[in-house]
Amino acid sequence: MAARLSGHEVSDLCLGKPPLRSLSATDTVADALSAIKRTGDTYVSIWNCHHSFIRKEDHKDNNYSNCTCIGKICMVHIICFLSKPPNLSSPASALNSPISALLPDYNSSLVRHLQPNASLLEAIDVMHEGVQNLVIPIQNKKCSRDSVLDCLESPNVLHNNSNTYCWLTQEDVIRYLINSIGVFSPTPASSINTLGLIDKQNILAVCYDDPASSALDLLALSLFHQSSVAIVDSQGKFVGEISPCTLNSCDETVVPAMATLSAGDFMAYIDCGGPPEDLVQLVKERLEEQNLTAALELLGEETGLSSWSSFSSTSSSDEDLCSSGKNWKLGGYSARVLRRSEAIVCYPRSSLVAVMIQALAHRVSYVWVVEEDGALTGIVTFDGMLTVFREHLKSMC
Repeated sequence: MAARLSGHEVSDLCLGKPPLRSLSATDTVADALSAIKRTGDTYVSIWNCHHSFIRKEDHKDNNYSNCTCIGKICMVHIICFLSKPPNLSSPASALNSPISALLPDYNSSLVRHLQPNASLLEAIDVMHEGVQNLVIPIQNKKCSRDSVLDCLESPNVLHNNSNTYCWLTQEDVIRYLINSIGVFSPTPASSINTLGLIDKQNILAVCYDDPASSALDLLALSLFHQSSVAIVDSQGKFVGEISPCTLNSCDETVVPAMATLSAGDFMAYIDCGGPPEDLVQLVKERLEEQNLTAALELLGEETGLSSWSSFSSTSSSDEDLCSSGKNWKLGGYSARVLRRSEAIVCYPRSSLVAVMIQALAHRVSYVWVVEEDGALTGIVTFDGMLTVFREHLKSMC
Protein backbone atom coordinates (compact mmCIF):
# COMPACT_ATOMS: atom_id res chain seq x y z
CA MET A 1 0.00 0.00 0.00
CA ALA A 2 2.80 2.43 0.89
CA ALA A 3 4.61 1.59 -2.35
CA ARG A 4 1.47 2.34 -4.35
CA LEU A 5 0.92 5.58 -2.45
CA SER A 6 4.47 6.82 -3.02
CA GLY A 7 4.09 6.04 -6.73
CA HIS A 8 0.99 8.17 -7.20
CA GLU A 9 1.57 10.96 -9.70
CA VAL A 10 1.48 14.62 -8.71
CA SER A 11 -1.20 15.15 -11.33
CA ASP A 12 -3.53 13.29 -8.95
CA LEU A 13 -3.05 16.11 -6.46
CA CYS A 14 -3.65 18.82 -9.07
CA LEU A 15 -7.23 17.91 -9.94
CA GLY A 16 -9.40 21.01 -9.73
CA LYS A 17 -6.45 23.33 -9.14
CA PRO A 18 -6.96 26.80 -10.68
CA PRO A 19 -4.40 28.12 -13.19
CA LEU A 20 -1.71 30.39 -11.79
CA ARG A 21 -2.11 34.12 -12.23
CA SER A 22 1.29 35.43 -13.28
CA LEU A 23 3.33 38.59 -13.09
CA SER A 24 6.45 39.41 -15.06
CA ALA A 25 9.81 40.18 -13.50
CA THR A 26 9.54 43.54 -15.30
CA ASP A 27 6.36 44.56 -13.45
CA THR A 28 6.41 46.98 -10.52
CA VAL A 29 5.56 46.74 -6.84
CA ALA A 30 2.35 48.65 -7.61
CA ASP A 31 1.49 45.98 -10.20
CA ALA A 32 2.04 43.29 -7.58
CA LEU A 33 -0.21 45.14 -5.14
CA SER A 34 -2.91 45.47 -7.81
CA ALA A 35 -2.61 41.80 -8.72
CA ILE A 36 -3.04 40.57 -5.16
CA LYS A 37 -6.00 42.86 -4.59
CA ARG A 38 -7.60 41.97 -7.88
CA THR A 39 -7.37 38.21 -7.50
CA GLY A 40 -7.63 37.66 -3.78
CA ASP A 41 -4.87 35.06 -4.18
CA THR A 42 -2.49 34.72 -1.24
CA TYR A 43 0.53 34.35 -3.54
CA VAL A 44 1.11 35.47 -7.12
CA SER A 45 3.76 33.76 -9.24
CA ILE A 46 6.62 35.73 -10.84
CA TRP A 47 7.97 34.65 -14.25
CA ASN A 48 11.08 35.56 -16.21
CA CYS A 49 9.07 36.18 -19.41
CA HIS A 50 6.86 39.13 -20.31
CA HIS A 51 3.63 37.33 -19.47
CA SER A 52 1.62 39.38 -17.01
CA PHE A 53 -2.12 39.41 -16.52
CA ILE A 54 -1.75 42.99 -15.25
CA ARG A 55 0.01 44.25 -18.39
CA LYS A 56 -1.23 42.52 -21.54
CA GLU A 57 1.60 42.30 -24.06
CA ASP A 58 1.32 42.54 -27.84
CA HIS A 59 0.53 39.02 -29.06
CA LYS A 60 2.99 39.32 -31.94
CA ASP A 61 5.86 40.23 -29.67
CA ASN A 62 5.05 37.72 -26.95
CA ASN A 63 7.52 34.85 -26.73
CA TYR A 64 5.65 31.72 -25.72
CA SER A 65 8.59 29.46 -24.91
CA ASN A 66 11.28 29.18 -22.26
CA CYS A 67 9.16 30.70 -19.53
CA THR A 68 10.15 29.83 -15.98
CA CYS A 69 8.56 30.69 -12.66
CA ILE A 70 11.29 32.39 -10.63
CA GLY A 71 9.47 33.14 -7.41
CA LYS A 72 6.30 34.10 -5.61
CA ILE A 73 5.15 37.19 -3.76
CA CYS A 74 2.41 37.95 -1.26
CA MET A 75 1.06 40.94 0.64
CA VAL A 76 3.59 40.36 3.44
CA HIS A 77 6.44 41.05 0.99
CA ILE A 78 4.82 44.37 0.08
CA ILE A 79 4.07 45.34 3.68
CA CYS A 80 7.64 44.59 4.77
CA PHE A 81 9.06 46.48 1.78
CA LEU A 82 6.95 49.59 2.36
CA SER A 83 7.74 49.50 6.09
CA LYS A 84 11.44 50.13 5.50
CA PRO A 85 12.40 53.68 6.62
CA PRO A 86 13.37 55.01 3.15
CA ASN A 87 10.11 53.76 1.66
CA LEU A 88 8.01 55.20 4.48
CA SER A 89 9.37 58.61 3.53
CA SER A 90 8.27 58.19 -0.08
CA PRO A 91 5.71 55.38 -0.49
CA ALA A 92 4.65 56.49 -3.98
CA SER A 93 8.23 56.14 -5.25
CA ALA A 94 8.58 52.80 -3.49
CA LEU A 95 5.52 51.45 -5.27
CA ASN A 96 7.13 52.28 -8.60
CA SER A 97 10.13 50.10 -7.76
CA PRO A 98 10.69 46.94 -9.85
CA ILE A 99 9.09 43.81 -8.50
CA SER A 100 12.57 42.34 -8.02
CA ALA A 101 12.88 44.61 -4.97
CA LEU A 102 10.35 42.35 -3.24
CA LEU A 103 12.17 39.11 -3.96
CA PRO A 104 14.76 37.91 -1.44
CA ASP A 105 17.84 36.15 -2.78
CA TYR A 106 16.47 32.75 -1.80
CA ASN A 107 13.07 33.26 -3.45
CA SER A 108 13.87 31.29 -6.59
CA SER A 109 14.77 28.27 -4.45
CA LEU A 110 11.24 28.17 -3.05
CA VAL A 111 9.64 27.25 -6.39
CA ARG A 112 10.52 24.54 -8.87
CA HIS A 113 8.98 23.15 -12.04
CA LEU A 114 7.99 19.49 -11.96
CA GLN A 115 6.33 17.29 -14.56
CA PRO A 116 2.79 16.04 -13.84
CA ASN A 117 3.89 12.40 -14.12
CA ALA A 118 6.42 12.79 -11.29
CA SER A 119 5.68 10.55 -8.32
CA LEU A 120 4.40 11.70 -4.97
CA LEU A 121 7.68 10.59 -3.40
CA GLU A 122 9.61 12.68 -5.93
CA ALA A 123 7.52 15.69 -4.98
CA ILE A 124 8.18 15.10 -1.29
CA ASP A 125 11.91 14.71 -2.00
CA VAL A 126 11.95 18.08 -3.77
CA MET A 127 10.08 19.72 -0.90
CA HIS A 128 12.58 18.16 1.50
CA GLU A 129 15.22 20.26 -0.28
CA GLY A 130 13.41 23.44 0.74
CA VAL A 131 11.01 23.95 -2.16
CA GLN A 132 7.61 25.28 -1.04
CA ASN A 133 5.70 25.41 -4.33
CA LEU A 134 5.91 22.95 -7.22
CA VAL A 135 4.92 24.44 -10.58
CA ILE A 136 2.95 21.80 -12.50
CA PRO A 137 1.61 22.06 -16.09
CA ILE A 138 -2.16 21.67 -16.30
CA GLN A 139 -2.39 19.14 -19.08
CA ASN A 140 -6.02 19.66 -20.02
CA LYS A 141 -5.68 23.45 -20.30
CA LYS A 142 -3.38 23.60 -23.31
CA CYS A 143 -4.64 25.70 -26.20
CA SER A 144 -4.34 24.61 -29.80
CA ARG A 145 -2.42 26.75 -32.30
CA ASP A 146 -5.69 27.87 -33.90
CA SER A 147 -7.17 29.01 -30.60
CA VAL A 148 -4.16 30.76 -29.07
CA LEU A 149 -5.59 34.25 -29.60
CA ASP A 150 -8.89 33.24 -28.01
CA CYS A 151 -7.04 31.80 -25.04
CA LEU A 152 -5.05 34.99 -24.67
CA GLU A 153 -8.29 36.88 -24.08
CA SER A 154 -8.94 34.76 -20.98
CA PRO A 155 -7.84 36.04 -17.55
CA ASN A 156 -5.28 33.23 -17.31
CA VAL A 157 -1.68 33.76 -18.39
CA LEU A 158 -0.21 31.24 -20.82
CA HIS A 159 3.41 30.12 -21.05
CA ASN A 160 5.51 27.71 -23.09
CA ASN A 161 3.36 27.10 -26.15
CA SER A 162 0.09 28.10 -24.51
CA ASN A 163 0.28 26.03 -21.33
CA THR A 164 -1.28 27.02 -18.05
CA TYR A 165 0.21 25.95 -14.75
CA CYS A 166 -0.90 25.36 -11.19
CA TRP A 167 1.17 24.89 -8.12
CA LEU A 168 1.35 22.26 -5.48
CA THR A 169 2.10 23.19 -1.87
CA GLN A 170 3.17 21.32 1.24
CA GLU A 171 -0.39 21.72 2.49
CA ASP A 172 -1.69 19.89 -0.59
CA VAL A 173 0.66 16.97 0.07
CA ILE A 174 -0.18 16.80 3.79
CA ARG A 175 -3.90 16.87 2.97
CA TYR A 176 -3.39 14.07 0.44
CA LEU A 177 -1.41 11.96 2.91
CA ILE A 178 -3.95 12.29 5.70
CA ASN A 179 -6.50 10.54 3.48
CA SER A 180 -4.26 7.46 3.71
CA ILE A 181 -3.06 8.02 7.26
CA GLY A 182 -3.66 4.39 8.25
CA VAL A 183 -0.79 3.32 5.99
CA PHE A 184 1.66 5.00 8.36
CA SER A 185 0.33 3.45 11.58
CA PRO A 186 1.36 3.65 14.39
CA THR A 187 3.47 6.76 13.66
CA PRO A 188 0.56 9.26 13.37
CA ALA A 189 -0.62 8.36 16.87
CA SER A 190 2.80 9.08 18.39
CA SER A 191 3.37 12.38 20.16
CA ILE A 192 5.17 15.18 18.37
CA ASN A 193 7.69 15.17 21.21
CA THR A 194 8.46 11.47 20.73
CA LEU A 195 8.86 11.97 16.98
CA GLY A 196 11.24 14.89 17.49
CA LEU A 197 8.99 17.24 15.54
CA ILE A 198 9.17 20.20 17.90
CA ASP A 199 11.49 22.79 16.41
CA LYS A 200 13.03 24.74 19.28
CA GLN A 201 15.79 26.37 17.23
CA ASN A 202 13.73 28.42 14.78
CA ILE A 203 11.33 30.14 17.16
CA LEU A 204 10.71 33.66 15.85
CA ALA A 205 9.39 35.85 18.65
CA VAL A 206 9.14 39.41 19.94
CA CYS A 207 7.96 40.73 23.29
CA TYR A 208 4.52 42.27 23.66
CA ASP A 209 5.90 45.76 24.31
CA ASP A 210 8.60 45.65 21.61
CA PRO A 211 8.12 47.86 18.54
CA ALA A 212 6.15 46.06 15.85
CA SER A 213 8.85 47.11 13.40
CA SER A 214 11.27 44.82 15.25
CA ALA A 215 9.31 41.93 13.76
CA LEU A 216 9.98 42.94 10.13
CA ASP A 217 13.10 40.82 9.62
CA LEU A 218 11.46 37.96 11.51
CA LEU A 219 8.42 38.16 9.24
CA ALA A 220 10.69 37.77 6.23
CA LEU A 221 12.24 34.71 7.89
CA SER A 222 8.80 33.34 8.71
CA LEU A 223 7.96 33.29 5.00
CA PHE A 224 11.09 31.22 4.42
CA HIS A 225 10.26 28.81 7.26
CA GLN A 226 6.50 28.92 6.55
CA SER A 227 5.89 29.82 10.16
CA SER A 228 4.97 32.98 12.07
CA VAL A 229 6.24 35.50 14.61
CA ALA A 230 5.17 34.78 18.18
CA ILE A 231 4.40 37.48 20.73
CA VAL A 232 5.40 36.61 24.29
CA ASP A 233 5.16 38.39 27.62
CA SER A 234 8.06 39.17 29.96
CA GLN A 235 7.90 35.62 31.39
CA GLY A 236 8.14 34.02 27.97
CA LYS A 237 4.50 32.97 27.95
CA PHE A 238 2.70 32.87 24.63
CA VAL A 239 0.36 35.82 24.04
CA GLY A 240 -0.37 35.70 20.32
CA GLU A 241 1.32 36.18 16.98
CA ILE A 242 1.93 38.45 14.03
CA SER A 243 1.02 35.95 11.38
CA PRO A 244 1.79 36.14 7.65
CA CYS A 245 -1.61 34.56 7.15
CA THR A 246 -3.26 37.48 8.93
CA LEU A 247 -1.15 40.10 7.16
CA ASN A 248 -1.92 38.52 3.80
CA SER A 249 -5.57 39.33 4.41
CA CYS A 250 -4.66 42.98 5.09
CA ASP A 251 -3.26 45.57 2.69
CA GLU A 252 -0.77 48.42 2.61
CA THR A 253 -2.84 50.50 5.04
CA VAL A 254 -1.30 48.55 7.95
CA VAL A 255 2.22 49.78 7.08
CA PRO A 256 2.03 52.99 9.17
CA ALA A 257 0.84 50.93 12.15
CA MET A 258 3.74 48.52 11.71
CA ALA A 259 6.11 51.50 11.80
CA THR A 260 4.69 53.19 14.88
CA LEU A 261 2.94 50.73 17.22
CA SER A 262 4.14 48.14 19.69
CA ALA A 263 3.82 44.48 18.76
CA GLY A 264 0.87 44.06 21.11
CA ASP A 265 -0.96 47.11 19.79
CA PHE A 266 -0.25 46.05 16.22
CA MET A 267 -1.86 42.70 16.96
CA ALA A 268 -5.01 44.61 17.96
CA TYR A 269 -4.74 46.89 14.92
CA ILE A 270 -4.93 44.01 12.44
CA ASP A 271 -7.99 42.53 14.10
CA CYS A 272 -10.50 41.59 11.40
CA GLY A 273 -13.10 43.78 13.08
CA GLY A 274 -11.06 46.77 11.93
CA PRO A 275 -8.48 48.86 13.79
CA PRO A 276 -9.67 50.59 16.99
CA GLU A 277 -10.11 54.32 16.43
CA ASP A 278 -7.79 55.20 19.31
CA LEU A 279 -4.97 53.24 17.68
CA VAL A 280 -5.63 54.83 14.29
CA GLN A 281 -5.32 58.25 15.91
CA LEU A 282 -2.16 57.17 17.73
CA VAL A 283 -0.61 56.05 14.44
CA LYS A 284 -1.33 59.44 12.85
CA GLU A 285 0.16 61.32 15.79
CA ARG A 286 3.33 59.25 15.79
CA LEU A 287 3.78 59.60 12.05
CA GLU A 288 3.66 63.37 12.45
CA GLU A 289 6.06 63.24 15.41
CA GLN A 290 8.53 61.21 13.34
CA ASN A 291 8.13 63.51 10.32
CA LEU A 292 6.65 60.68 8.26
CA THR A 293 3.61 62.56 7.02
CA ALA A 294 4.07 61.06 3.55
CA ALA A 295 3.20 57.69 5.06
CA LEU A 296 -0.24 59.07 5.93
CA GLU A 297 -1.06 58.46 2.26
CA LEU A 298 -0.88 54.75 2.98
CA LEU A 299 -3.85 55.12 5.32
CA GLY A 300 -5.90 56.04 2.26
CA GLU A 301 -7.05 59.37 3.66
CA GLU A 302 -4.83 61.84 1.83
CA THR A 303 -4.40 61.01 -1.84
CA GLY A 304 -6.23 57.72 -1.68
CA LEU A 305 -5.02 54.38 -2.91
CA SER A 306 -6.43 54.67 -6.41
CA SER A 307 -3.33 56.44 -7.65
CA TRP A 308 -1.26 53.35 -6.87
CA SER A 309 -3.72 50.56 -7.58
CA SER A 310 -6.25 50.43 -10.38
CA PHE A 311 -8.12 47.59 -8.75
CA SER A 312 -10.07 47.55 -5.52
CA SER A 313 -9.60 44.85 -2.94
CA THR A 314 -11.78 41.83 -3.60
CA SER A 315 -13.58 39.74 -1.06
CA SER A 316 -11.82 36.49 -0.33
CA SER A 317 -11.91 33.59 2.04
CA ASP A 318 -8.71 34.64 3.80
CA GLU A 319 -10.69 35.43 6.93
CA ASP A 320 -11.93 31.85 7.02
CA LEU A 321 -8.59 30.41 5.95
CA CYS A 322 -6.77 32.26 8.68
CA SER A 323 -9.38 31.95 11.37
CA SER A 324 -7.93 30.39 14.43
CA GLY A 325 -8.75 27.88 17.06
CA LYS A 326 -7.62 27.90 20.65
CA ASN A 327 -7.73 31.29 22.30
CA TRP A 328 -4.48 32.63 23.73
CA LYS A 329 -4.65 36.25 24.81
CA LEU A 330 -3.26 38.55 27.42
CA GLY A 331 -5.57 39.10 30.38
CA GLY A 332 -7.78 42.12 29.80
CA TYR A 333 -6.94 42.21 26.11
CA SER A 334 -9.70 43.57 23.92
CA ALA A 335 -12.19 41.03 22.61
CA ARG A 336 -11.80 42.70 19.23
CA VAL A 337 -8.64 40.68 18.59
CA LEU A 338 -10.13 37.27 19.28
CA ARG A 339 -10.44 36.19 15.67
CA ARG A 340 -7.28 37.02 13.77
CA SER A 341 -5.01 37.41 16.76
CA GLU A 342 -5.67 33.96 18.11
CA ALA A 343 -3.04 31.39 17.32
CA ILE A 344 -3.20 27.63 16.89
CA VAL A 345 -1.41 25.82 19.70
CA CYS A 346 -0.77 22.26 20.81
CA TYR A 347 1.23 20.52 23.54
CA PRO A 348 4.32 18.29 23.45
CA ARG A 349 2.07 15.32 24.18
CA SER A 350 -0.20 16.03 21.19
CA SER A 351 -0.22 13.34 18.53
CA LEU A 352 1.06 13.95 15.02
CA VAL A 353 -2.33 13.30 13.44
CA ALA A 354 -4.04 15.71 15.85
CA VAL A 355 -1.58 18.46 14.97
CA MET A 356 -2.01 17.73 11.26
CA ILE A 357 -5.77 18.08 11.59
CA GLN A 358 -5.37 21.35 13.52
CA ALA A 359 -3.15 22.87 10.85
CA LEU A 360 -5.27 21.67 7.93
CA ALA A 361 -8.53 22.77 9.56
CA HIS A 362 -7.23 26.31 9.99
CA ARG A 363 -5.24 26.45 6.74
CA VAL A 364 -1.91 27.24 8.39
CA SER A 365 1.43 25.52 7.84
CA TYR A 366 2.51 25.45 11.48
CA VAL A 367 1.23 24.94 15.02
CA TRP A 368 2.80 26.55 18.09
CA VAL A 369 3.81 24.23 20.94
CA VAL A 370 3.22 25.47 24.50
CA GLU A 371 3.60 23.98 27.96
CA GLU A 372 0.69 23.63 30.37
CA ASP A 373 1.50 27.02 31.91
CA GLY A 374 1.41 28.74 28.51
CA ALA A 375 5.18 29.02 28.06
CA LEU A 376 6.22 28.88 24.41
CA THR A 377 8.42 25.85 23.80
CA GLY A 378 8.58 25.41 20.03
CA ILE A 379 6.77 25.06 16.73
CA VAL A 380 5.74 22.20 14.44
CA THR A 381 5.67 22.83 10.69
CA PHE A 382 4.50 21.01 7.58
CA ASP A 383 8.16 20.70 6.61
CA GLY A 384 8.87 18.67 9.73
CA MET A 385 5.79 16.51 9.19
CA LEU A 386 6.81 15.75 5.61
CA THR A 387 10.24 14.65 6.83
CA VAL A 388 8.58 12.00 9.01
CA PHE A 389 6.36 10.74 6.18
CA ARG A 390 9.25 10.79 3.71
CA GLU A 391 11.35 8.55 5.94
CA HIS A 392 8.36 6.26 6.48
CA LEU A 393 7.66 5.94 2.74
CA LYS A 394 11.29 5.27 1.89
CA SER A 395 11.54 2.56 4.55
CA MET A 396 8.43 0.82 3.24
CA CYS A 397 9.26 0.93 -0.47
